[in-house]
Amino acid sequence: MEIINALSYEFIQRALVAGLFISVLCAVLGVFLVLKRLSLIGDGLSHVAFGGVALGLFLGIYPFYAAVPVAIAGSLGILVVAENNKVFGDAAIGIISSVGMAGGVLLASLAGGFNVDLFSYLFGNILAVSPIETVTSVALSLIVIALVRLFYYDLLSITFDEEYARTSGINVRLINRVLIVLTAVSVVLAVKVVGAVLVSSLLILPAAAALQLSRSFRATILLAAFCSVCSVLAGLLASFVLNLPTGATIILVNFILFTIAYFLGRK
Repeated sequence: MEIINALSYEFIQRALVAGLFISVLCAVLGVFLVLKRLSLIGDGLSHVAFGGVALGLFLGIYPFYAAVPVAIAGSLGILVVAENNKVFGDAAIGIISSVGMAGGVLLASLAGGFNVDLFSYLFGNILAVSPIETVTSVALSLIVIALVRLFYYDLLSITFDEEYARTSGINVRLINRVLIVLTAVSVVLAVKVVGAVLVSSLLILPAAAALQLSRSFRATILLAAFCSVCSVLAGLLASFVLNLPTGATIILVNFILFTIAYFLGRK
């Protein structure tokens, strides 16, 4: 009964719409990232996105307007640094992410310290999603999913064998950049759901759970999306009823689903 009453509130409805679209988006991209051994790039880009949010708040503009280009620039910066043979991929992620987080803290300090808005992006506050953030989340999610569909076979090829993709005529360099830019946009959207601290879990856990059970790539994507949607729905409603932090609750539900999938997969 309490859950039914919760669904009658407009802020819960907005949170559900934004959360469900973003969860599907993160799950789909997460499958590609996990299989390409790029899981931690979500964590790195979340730090960069935090710096972008801080920049937006510092300049007095809508945080998404600053966070999206900053995150995209950071994602491309990771690729550029990683293409240097003397810097490995994980080191490139660490370099760019640390600069992004340091920039965010510096801007927060110049603005007079951390405020409520910045904390909501650091730790997540999906229940405070505004109407414009809901519309932005749905629109960007649809655009990114459409681009994933458009480049699906190219993304599939570079995920499993970049050399074969290159010999097949696929522009591997371009497709890698498409994947990384789409991930950057997804991370910015997910920061509002679970916060910059936990955003990588929203990319990794649904994909990891699906990989325990699925036997085909399409089935993995569909199952990952299903697990992600279930975790957001259950986590959001449970956090409201039990008065728990929403982002952390969503991630814990994700982990429970992963644990169940892990043991089912072993059997």
